[in-house]
Amino acid sequence: MRGIVFYTIESLRNKKISIFDTTLRDGEQTPGVSLTNEEKLLIAQQLDKLGVDIIEAGFPMSSDGEKASVKKIVDEGLKLQVCGLARVIRSDIDTCLDCNVDMVHTFVSTSDVQRISTIKKSRDEVYGMAIDAVEYIKDHVVKCMFSAMDATRTDIDYLIDIYKGVESAHCDIINVPDTVGVSVPSATFKLISDIYANIKIPIDVHCHNDFGLAVANRLAAVEAGASQVQVTINGLGERAGNADLAETVMGLHSLYGAKTNINTQFIVETSHLVERLTEVRMPPTMPIVGDNAFAHESGIHTHGVLVRTDTFEPGVMTPEMVGHRRRIVLGKHAGKHAVKQSLEFAGLAPTDDQLNEIMKRMKDIGDKGKRVTDADLYSIAESIMGGRSREEAAIVLKEVSVMTGNIITPTATVKAMVNGQERIGAHIGVGPVDAALNTVTSILGEYKFKLRDFRIEAISGGSDALAEVLIGVEDEKGRVVSARSTNEDIVMASVEALVAAINQLMRRGK
Repeated sequence: MRGIVFYTIESLRNKKISIFDTTLRDGEQTPGVSLTNEEKLLIAQQLDKLGVDIIEAGFPMSSDGEKASVKKIVDEGLKLQVCGLARVIRSDIDTCLDCNVDMVHTFVSTSDVQRISTIKKSRDEVYGMAIDAVEYIKDHVVKCMFSAMDATRTDIDYLIDIYKGVESAHCDIINVPDTVGVSVPSATFKLISDIYANIKIPIDVHCHNDFGLAVANRLAAVEAGASQVQVTINGLGERAGNADLAETVMGLHSLYGAKTNINTQFIVETSHLVERLTEVRMPPTMPIVGDNAFAHESGIHTHGVLVRTDTFEPGVMTPEMVGHRRRIVLGKHAGKHAVKQSLEFAGLAPTDDQLNEIMKRMKDIGDKGKRVTDADLYSIAESIMGGRSREEAAIVLKEVSVMTGNIITPTATVKAMVNGQERIGAHIGVGPVDAALNTVTSILGEYKFKLRDFRIEAISGGSDALAEVLIGVEDEKGRVVSARSTNEDIVMASVEALVAAINQLMRRGK
């Protein structure tokens, strides 16, 4: 039997590609994102753990706080190189040098549309400014990267001339930016090929995602000779963002056979950290890192994956490679194999007739436009199979009370039976729901879990509307279950859903 064949470019197999991350500079330019210095340091430390080669820590000249942040990251003594951004202006460069960065990334507009409309300089003036900036940086014995901003809309002959000029001034690496995201992969390949034929120093690429082509353009650039790519975590950046690190790196590793220094098992962990700190939520369908990246619902797909994972997954990339987990999701498209396996995890073994009835009722829920949670499935199964008593639940709620107000820190008190013992706990939170969920967590003792999903929806009108809460919970073994609850009180609905999910997890753990 012939193996699966992937058509890669042989010259890229085992080629080493450097990863330049600009989450802290371009990523923070995402509309609505603003990070504290402490948060930036956390991200820098995580990128170091991830194995990024260079980070663009910021634009030091933009503010005193930005300069302090860059210097703080430099002083941390990370293994990666720290780069600062500067216009081709000596005061900008001096500010980067004051931070003791390893590299200064200097840039100037070269396209006619930007050069004429923004900086109002002639081509000769821009050329001179670029050479002067590079020479000034190199006089200070610091690595230099030069960017011809809006390169993909710059006259090719002039672009190559300016790159040749900075190369003669001993620039270490040139960057080719698709500043407004208008290039297509075939055009990117041609452009980088032309530059590669004329320039001997390394080529870096920076592509924006206005047409959703940033990652494809990065890969095309590598095919054409680029040896470094600029990326951001979760594709953050100006407008529609930048090329996502996860997609770029895994494309290089899994599709091209190229190499990077990235410790891929920390990709999802890094994505979640940046998502939390920036508060830019990733869609579940986000490649590599999204909740659905390795999730399967369709009966045909789940059956195949349960037999052999590469039937309906790429094969050259597994969830374990990036720190993710494979999930079988319940819903109206689910097949018997997936449902039977989910029930077996909960210690339930229905007969074939019972399984058919469980499938029917579960699909009825899905046909009504409702998400089928794990707790829904177990409840249906238990009712069909004869049921379990409420006392078998690991956690049984007895009382929940919350205090909140404009001068009171939201505080919740919960009384519950946990494995037959009465426990009482109190905890604060950023709001009443958060306080209540924190309190439930506090009374569990050694049992640890984390929220994977939390949604609140009003399902009726008026001030006394019913609220439906859906919660997903993951335990330390990576097992994930979901549950729902409906109540006029949002806090109670949240706590009930959380307890239902935890009960299912604790039952699976037995």
